[in-house]
Amino acid sequence: MSKAAELAALIANVNKGSTLGNKNFIINGAQNVAQRATSSTGLGGSSGYYVTDRNKLVFSTSGRLTMEQVADGPSGFLNATKLSCTTADTSIGAGENFLFSQYLEGQNLQSLKKGTSDAVPITVSFYVKGNASATYGMEIYDLDNTRSISTTFDVTTGWTRVEKTFAGDTSGALDDDNNASLAIFLWLHAGSDSNSGTLNTSWNSVTAANRTDSNNTSFFDSTSRTFFITGWQMEIGEKATEFEHINDLGIELAKCQRYYLKRLAGSAYSYWGSGNNASTSAARLHQNFPVEMNHIPVLETSAASTFYVYSVDTVALSDVPTINNPSVWGSAVTFPTGASGLTAGRGANAIANNSAGTAFLAFESEL
Repeated sequence: MSKAAELAALIANVNKGSTLGNKNFIINGAQNVAQRATSSTGLGGSSGYYVTDRNKLVFSTSGRLTMEQVADGPSGFLNATKLSCTTADTSIGAGENFLFSQYLEGQNLQSLKKGTSDAVPITVSFYVKGNASATYGMEIYDLDNTRSISTTFDVTTGWTRVEKTFAGDTSGALDDDNNASLAIFLWLHAGSDSNSGTLNTSWNSVTAANRTDSNNTSFFDSTSRTFFITGWQMEIGEKATEFEHINDLGIELAKCQRYYLKRLAGSAYSYWGSGNNASTSAARLHQNFPVEMNHIPVLETSAASTFYVYSVDTVALSDVPTINNPSVWGSAVTFPTGASGLTAGRGANAIANNSAGTAFLAFESEL
């Protein structure tokens, strides 16, 4: 896009209600944050978040893949998310699917004016490439009102930018709360339950068979199949503008930590914090969160053998930590030792054991 065309697009988008800053509704669009891991293999058995933050993989398939954060982006992008098929699924069942997605809170979407006569158009853009040419589906799904609109996009062997504009929806207002109201689905594999009808290219109540196109490529058609994505942006307006880079990675990390906060030891004997002995066989520490989480979180941890309780009484290997009295701002974490030896009420610390970098506490409140 020329500078003149880019300026014209920017002016048009501002006139439609966009702003010059904070225009991107997608979190971690540049794929820079990967708190959980930089690679995960054998994926496909269950849906979830695995590598790059805020990107949820939704599965119903016998195919399997590896997901990675890779330093292989187009000009201006260090990172991308890469998917590689490791087990093909060429006999596609009617109910099968594989979607690369992001879910968005309703309270962050009120500027779309959805459900009113002033509803504004939105444009979704991202950079993609693969090992071969392919055509996939994209769907904007209104979770509050069960409405959607869909299109298709093409992938080539070189980085290209996909730019798709969707009309504003004058039906179905989005809830003004911290629950998921809108999802963007990239359809990378689908059975006839989802693609045997007519592609839903305007906003309508969801009909399962119309959600994606029957001619779409299946990501699981071969173990040579790959899919790379970065620069994911959703903005108000009828034209895609330049991707909005956040120059302070800490800001992007904080946005991600609203949904998932991982505290990784990083080295042997890393210090988790101080508290006191809740009993003769357990220490309890408080963890303050750097940002308010989306909902009260659940706790994920590494193996019990990665933690020690250190007190003036003793040093004891911990059992699996548990979460206590969590809030959106912090939580107590109990480290049970499995044996007596502590003095209740005395000060205590929790530390990682001598397996450097493997111990972690993670607090999860994904949409």
